[in-house]
Amino acid sequence: MGSAWLQGAALALPAALSAALTAARSATRSATRSAALSVARSAALFVAPLVALPVAGLSLALAAPSVQAASPAHLPAVADLAAETRSASLRGEPLVVLVTLPNCGYCEAVRRNYLGPQATAGQLTARELDMSAATPIRDADGRATTARAWAREHGIRFAPTVLFLDGKGRPAAPPLRGMQPDFYGAYLEQSLDTARAAMAAGAGGR
Repeated sequence: MGSAWLQGAALALPAALSAALTAARSATRSATRSAALSVARSAALFVAPLVALPVAGLSLALAAPSVQAASPAHLPAVADLAAETRSASLRGEPLVVLVTLPNCGYCEAVRRNYLGPQATAGQLTARELDMSAATPIRDADGRATTARAWAREHGIRFAPTVLFLDGKGRPAAPPLRGMQPDFYGAYLEQSLDTARAAMAAGAGGR
């Protein structure tokens, strides 16, 4: 881990950032401006874990975002899925549920960089559910259960998992599992578009 390694790392980081910017410009031409910004943010998350610089016996690491490093307020917790999905559907929107675990750095990245800002801006309705917690909730049928039992019943094994639920609590789009650093914002927008289109088609068919 000498000067040659440090020189290689210094050369690799600008190249990776340059690739991220190129991807963002490409997304601007082929998608929306918001998707391009999401690409740039996602690419930055991809680059960060690649660089670790051992200097004078100290490990100065740029790691994946962690709850300890940044702890913004959580999204509102799931409490009553029947009421929450119905309320979101009245606006033609899916209820976006972020399924998390404590001390999950990638859960924090999804919350802080994507769902949190969009929820604050009124672009989506989001809730959070800790899949390890015994927190009491009501499911989409009004039955009393817990966050942990609900996650297990729905086959959720990974965090973060982002769900897109229609007005009856059913999946309106496939879930986003894990934190795919490259183009996560674009994946999220695609899933939202899919869910909105499915809900619109369902409303038109009634």
